Amino acid sequence: MVYAIGFVLFALGITASVALHECGHMWTAQATGMKVRRYFIGFGPKIFSWRRGETEYGLKALPLGGFCDIAGMTALDELEPEELDRAMYRQTTWKRLLVMSGGILMNFLIGYLLIVLLAAAWGLPRFDQPPATQLGKMSCVSNQAPDLSYLPCTGDGPAQLAGLRRGDRVTAVNDTKIKTWNEFRAETEKQTGTFTYTVDRDGQTLQIPVTPQLATVYAEKNGTPKTVAKVGVGQDYYAPVQHNILSAIPAAGAFTGQIAVRTVESLAQMPSKVVDLWHAVTGGTRDPETPVSVYGASKIGGETAEHGAWPLFILTLASLNFFLGAFNLLPLLPLDGGHMAVVVYEKLRNLFRNRKGLPDGAPVDYLKLLPATYVVVVIGGAYMILTLVADIVNPVKLFP
Repeated sequence: MVYAIGFVLFALGITASVALHECGHMWTAQATGMKVRRYFIGFGPKIFSWRRGETEYGLKALPLGGFCDIAGMTALDELEPEELDRAMYRQTTWKRLLVMSGGILMNFLIGYLLIVLLAAAWGLPRFDQPPATQLGKMSCVSNQAPDLSYLPCTGDGPAQLAGLRRGDRVTAVNDTKIKTWNEFRAETEKQTGTFTYTVDRDGQTLQIPVTPQLATVYAEKNGTPKTVAKVGVGQDYYAPVQHNILSAIPAAGAFTGQIAVRTVESLAQMPSKVVDLWHAVTGGTRDPETPVSVYGASKIGGETAEHGAWPLFILTLASLNFFLGAFNLLPLLPLDGGHMAVVVYEKLRNLFRNRKGLPDGAPVDYLKLLPATYVVVVIGGAYMILTLVADIVNPVKLFP
């Protein structure tokens, strides 16, 4: 039940983010004197609508986005005589750029406000986390209940009895090299008797034998139990930094800058992730760093809610808004960044023409740009379908 609530809440969060993105376009267009004909959430058949002033607002059947219809977005739009002077393509460059960037700025604002909420309510996570296989808190080994909760246990666990310490970095399990915590857990759980961790402790390499304890675990709620080897240790981490509402504002700004860098890096890696997504679809291990669809992101929202990880829920939704904003900045049609690139091109072209004593050139003919637009749409659509299939057959799992 909690999973379903988290799934729906995250899906609603995505819908609200898209709706507010379109509000960013609408509000900046209205503020600069342009005519907004329609503002709708969703696509497909109209469920209902109402008119306020010169704008029709409404909801459509498929909640897969939304749109804002501004009169004269391009010179190809059909216009009523009274709309001609207010047509978007006839406005000054700064107004057009402001309107096209309004949605992007709205996504960034949403992300920032969510980070402020995270900082004040739960604290901001640190990006300078310990190495992935560094050992953290140690305890006894407890069995898992069908509802995924853990049963009480007492005494020292195998890790403590073996002499392992918090801060030890495990580099190998028996002779198998490991680099991630998932690899550490998987190699540990398959052991059937005493085995050896290769540990880096204060620059020294140690071989530490450990005798694991068998424990019952469940892959999913009320699923089939299985017995695996456990040693009673968690991954090391630095606790979030708590802020009051005043200090949260500048702290969220600095944190947003760090996320921006990682968002740009993620965008640059998107083409290379095709192979990883295909590998996941065809039965391989799903890389948690691969992109996710709206469905996959909502599943992550459900998982975080089910495990009570609401800070991660908020951070994921904030990160999604930053990604949507950055993605729309790409200078490719039909993205906002593509329209902005056309506006900048027209401005630079007219500057050169004016220096030569020539009048401004005609608006860019979008019909000539259609082939390139179709290529972007087809490639982008194929990428989205591949991501959706991967999320259905082999979803990203944040929790064991």
